[in-house]
Amino acid sequence: MSNDMRQKMANTIRFLAADMVQQANSGHPGAPMGLADIAVVLSEHFNHNPKNPSWLNRDRLVFSGGHATGLIYSLYYLWGYGLEIDDLKAFRQLDSKTPGHPEYGHTKGIEITTGPLGQGVANAVGFAMASKFVGAQVNSETAELIDHNVYCLCGDGDLEEGISYEACSIAGHNKLNNLIVIYDSNRITIEGNTDLSISEDIRARFESQEWEVLECNGHDYDEIDATITQAKKADRPVLIIANTIIAKGAGALEGSHHSHGAPLGEDVIADAKRGAGFDPEKKFFVPEDVMARFRCAVEKGDLLEREWIHRQKTLPLMEQNEALEALQNHDFDRIEWPVFDKAEATRSTNGKVMNAIAKALPSFVGGSADLSPSNKTNLNDMGVFPKGRNIYFGIREHAMASIVNAMALYGPLLPFSATFFVFSDYLKPAARIAALSGIQNFYIWTHDSIGVGEDGPTHQPIEHLSQFRALPNFYVWRPADGAENVEAWKVALSMKRSPSAFVCSRQNLSVLPKAFKGEAARGGYLLASDEHAVITLMASGSEVELALKVKEALNEKDVPVNVVSVPCYDLFIEQDKEYIDSIVVDGTKKVAIEAARGLEWYKLADEVIAMDSFGASAPAGKLFEKFGFSVDSILERIK
Repeated sequence: MSNDMRQKMANTIRFLAADMVQQANSGHPGAPMGLADIAVVLSEHFNHNPKNPSWLNRDRLVFSGGHATGLIYSLYYLWGYGLEIDDLKAFRQLDSKTPGHPEYGHTKGIEITTGPLGQGVANAVGFAMASKFVGAQVNSETAELIDHNVYCLCGDGDLEEGISYEACSIAGHNKLNNLIVIYDSNRITIEGNTDLSISEDIRARFESQEWEVLECNGHDYDEIDATITQAKKADRPVLIIANTIIAKGAGALEGSHHSHGAPLGEDVIADAKRGAGFDPEKKFFVPEDVMARFRCAVEKGDLLEREWIHRQKTLPLMEQNEALEALQNHDFDRIEWPVFDKAEATRSTNGKVMNAIAKALPSFVGGSADLSPSNKTNLNDMGVFPKGRNIYFGIREHAMASIVNAMALYGPLLPFSATFFVFSDYLKPAARIAALSGIQNFYIWTHDSIGVGEDGPTHQPIEHLSQFRALPNFYVWRPADGAENVEAWKVALSMKRSPSAFVCSRQNLSVLPKAFKGEAARGGYLLASDEHAVITLMASGSEVELALKVKEALNEKDVPVNVVSVPCYDLFIEQDKEYIDSIVVDGTKKVAIEAARGLEWYKLADEVIAMDSFGASAPAGKLFEKFGFSVDSILERIK
């Protein structure tokens, strides 16, 4: 393709982006205009099928700088993903297909929700890791079913966020040679020049993390093309430092930080169009020859997928297709669920449940932030990533969770991640994106309360249950024994558009009485009941056992009591009023017991016996006594 044609295509993107932001009177024109030349050349390398955005062997493109939606939506419109000019005109407006930041599942073709800077870099690493894992299961020396690349566009802000250090370290360690990150090095932030806040040697940083680093002029088409071509041949992940000018082509605002997050103005846009040979009076204009060039992606992509399907049918080793089918077969009926008949910590019962799932489902894969012996998350005899199913994330919680988000969206995988519950703070932004985007993945969070004991208040979660229960479309399971643990996993596996967290105890918990087993699948159930009960005790996890002991003590005083186990508060409060009223009976005094902050229980309870301070360093039994979680203390509160 001639560079004159490339220039015309790039200018089309620039002016579409500028018009979108101007019409919305909101948005970020600078990055789209600066990246337009790179986007045009990348289009020539990018293997995808607009007719089938879920084709497994497509290249993935992650826009870590999610604010550059003017570029993103322009590309998806031009490539033929179903957006129309009217959608571009409705940019950032209510109920449009073109929201302010790209949202997975909302706009066709968007691989993952981005916007919080840095997460997209980790997402790209996650897609690359998923590709490597699936490839290790289905590829052979003579035939490859999975051989695509993962591209990521990022900026200075992404690389300043700590998550990018974590993620890129993992990528380099695992030699992810299918990952190409294009760094839009325009040296501009919202506040001014990047010299205000960063002076490190980006090249040296990435080279020290086992990346190959290439550099190019981000506005020289031949140089961009040659650099991407070279990057695709690397034996490790590649960072392309693309030296660009923010708001390229925007006249007086070219290179200015004022172009980052505000409309350019009608006069500036008109002058820019005039200078590029475009009609300044025409808005949202796409020349016919430009559209024809971009829309070649539809025919090219369809052909690529057909060739891939043909390759599948003619493979010399049918085991490869069988391995792919096995990864895609999420038949939960094959799981042989364990049965528990003795007191165990729910971190231990959870580990046994996970191993049962892994034996039945080859797609079940994941790891811990250097805590698998404590989290009990090792998948026994199942090897190490990429050939095996145990991933060693290292102490990188934020990157781990963002990586797993992308692995979950990759296609056939059911991934999990694990850490201590108190360290869920480090990955909260990624958990929030999982909930917002409807990503099914599984968080294992152990050491769930002051029961952590001697490690003290820095390691004892207090407010964490409340904050995650407050998160929409996020289901927190805190099982009271192994049987509830099994029920929790059964429900979580069935929730295709929601993440689930398993909050598990360090200490042993007794087996709940079989005679009173209820239906945990609705989030809460009547575990023990008395006729004409005057008190209802509600609890989750380790405090359910305590509630049963309180009931015994009250029964000895001829006080009838109901005990409600609530393994998943989020799911329970979603039930219909009739069911909740049948469990939490009106007319009884309703008391919730939880060794955490517990503010959310006031939705159901008259009285909440919970933590109103941080914990302390001591054996767990002493701590429960000190903070009022003993039978005598609770009886006194109830009296």
